[in-house]
Amino acid sequence: MTSLTRSIAVVLLSLVAAVSAFGANNSITVALTPDGLSPEQRLPLQNYLKQYMGRDVKLVTLNSYATTLDSLSSGSIDFACLGAVTYVRGHAKMGLVPLVQRDSDVQFHALIIANASKQIYSLNDLKGKQFAFGDINSTSGHVIPYLEMKRAGINAGTDFDVRYSGEHSATVKLVEMGIVDAGAVDESVYNAMIKDGRADRNKLRVIYTTKPFVDYVYVARRGMSDAERDKFAAALLALKEGKNDDVLKLLRATKFIKANDGEYSAVREAAQELKMY
Repeated sequence: MTSLTRSIAVVLLSLVAAVSAFGANNSITVALTPDGLSPEQRLPLQNYLKQYMGRDVKLVTLNSYATTLDSLSSGSIDFACLGAVTYVRGHAKMGLVPLVQRDSDVQFHALIIANASKQIYSLNDLKGKQFAFGDINSTSGHVIPYLEMKRAGINAGTDFDVRYSGEHSATVKLVEMGIVDAGAVDESVYNAMIKDGRADRNKLRVIYTTKPFVDYVYVARRGMSDAERDKFAAALLALKEGKNDDVLKLLRATKFIKANDGEYSAVREAAQELKMY
C-alpha cells in the first residue's frame, strides 16, 4: 500500500466513524418538568414522539429550570417544557422559540394547599407557619403565588418561614406528610396526584386558587431547523382525546394549541417586579 493509498484509507475510515457516531447520536432530547413520574411511566410519550419524529427521542427531567436553560443554551437539550417565567427569561437571553402549549395553559392557576390537620383555611392563617415553594424560578410554584400573597398583605419569609422543594410533586408530599404546613403548587400536578392516588385528598386542603395566568410552553432551542421545530410542534398538536389518551394523561392535557410570545406580557411584568427578568 502506497503512502497516498494509506492516506485515502485513513480519511475514508475517519468518515465512516464520523457517520456512525452521528447515526448513534442522532436523537432528540426533550426536557420535561418534574411531575413525579418514572421513565417507565413516560414510555407512551417517548414512543409516540419517536414514531412521529422518525428519530430516537430521549426524555429527561433536570433538577431545576436554571439547569434546563443552561442545557438549551449549550445544545444538549433540543426541546423543553418551561414555566412562563423561565420561558420569558430564555426567550430574551437566548432566543428560545415558543411552539405549543396545552389549551389549559392559557388560563392556568396555582394552588396554595395546606395539611388538613392544621388550622389553615385562608392566607392569613399562614402567618407563623412553615411554607414550601417549588423551584425558585417556577411561575406556578413560586412567582404568581408569592405576588398574590404579597398583594393580599402576606409576606413570604417575614410572615412565615419558607423553603424550596424544587418541584411541585415534592411540595405536595411535604404538605401531606406535615413536614411543612402549606405550599404552592401547579394545579394540574396536584389534581393528577389526587386522581391517581399519589396524594391523599383526605390529608390535604386547598385554601387558595390564584387568578388565571398564562403558564407552560414547549420551546425549541435556537439553532433547531424549521423542519424539526415544525415536526415536534405538529406531534403535540396532533394528539387527540379518544385516540392518544395515554399520552395526554402523562402530559396532563386534553389538547395542544400553538403558542404566541405576545401572551406572556403579564408574566414579564411579574418577573420584572421580582427582578427575575
